[in-house]
Amino acid sequence: MGITKKNSTILIALLICIPVFALIHLSVGQIDISFQEIWRALTNYDEHFVNEIIVSEIRIPRLSMALLAGASLSVVGLLMQTLFNNPLAGPYVLGINSGSSLFVALSIMTGVPFFASDFGIIANALVGAFLFGLIILFFSRLVRTQVALLLIGLMLGAFISAFVSFLQSASDAQELKVFTLWALGSLQKVESAQLPIIILVSFIGMAGAFLIIKPLNILVLGENEAKLLGVNIKRVRLIIISITAILTGIITAFCGPIAFVGLAVPNLVRILFKTQQHFILISASLLMGALFILICDIVIQLLEPHFLLPINVLTSIIGAPMVILFILKRLK
Repeated sequence: MGITKKNSTILIALLICIPVFALIHLSVGQIDISFQEIWRALTNYDEHFVNEIIVSEIRIPRLSMALLAGASLSVVGLLMQTLFNNPLAGPYVLGINSGSSLFVALSIMTGVPFFASDFGIIANALVGAFLFGLIILFFSRLVRTQVALLLIGLMLGAFISAFVSFLQSASDAQELKVFTLWALGSLQKVESAQLPIIILVSFIGMAGAFLIIKPLNILVLGENEAKLLGVNIKRVRLIIISITAILTGIITAFCGPIAFVGLAVPNLVRILFKTQQHFILISASLLMGALFILICDIVIQLLEPHFLLPINVLTSIIGAPMVILFILKRLK
């Protein structure tokens, strides 16, 4: 793999930090829970103890979603940046998050019971992400510059936002409230019974990313060179868009749109690791994305006694300046 001592040290540090911050995440909140109670809830759960119920039914699902959301969106961002050869590509900037959001809005505001069910929302989020991924892929073949593709992504996002606003204006108060709360982003909506399917779908998507490491490494050289080296470009594109749809769709369905994670984290990983080896990049993006959302959610829980801060707001506050710094760094 050619991993350097520095890179292995950073990966080990990330692996150590995640369980440490996970324990902190389980302990903080409006009700303080000791590490001893957390241990009992994990190893010898007793439903007669309130704090153990809180850990098992509320905090573990929230912790799981923080880890999965950060890891999934970061891996998706990395794949898209490699596919489009563009460091500013990402599911949020290119409108894929917005496509998923549009289909979820249709689910919530149609009034059809099936679409408003958990399965209906998940299915629509996946379809929306996949469809808009294909649209972006289509436009990427027509335009010649990275700036043009980003502008198209931004315009698609604006168009979708306008359409969603139209749906909101035509919906009733209850549907509007449900969608507005969903759109703010939250890691608290998942129940423990829903976790297995979310974990399964997320792991399938992330496993798919590791299975295409070789063509990803070759794609860095450019599409023409990759074709000469025997890479089936069309198949790789379709696989990446499929992985993007799976991971973006499942996370967006349950957590709402989470901005800038898929854009900021992969760029930070590239700066820190200074490699084009995608086994390292995917592993680091997965770990760093999970840690990033984990820390963000700890901050949110610490601030809860004072005010409620949606996860999408905090990731934008942190992620947007990071992206500006990346752009300025590349312009120098």
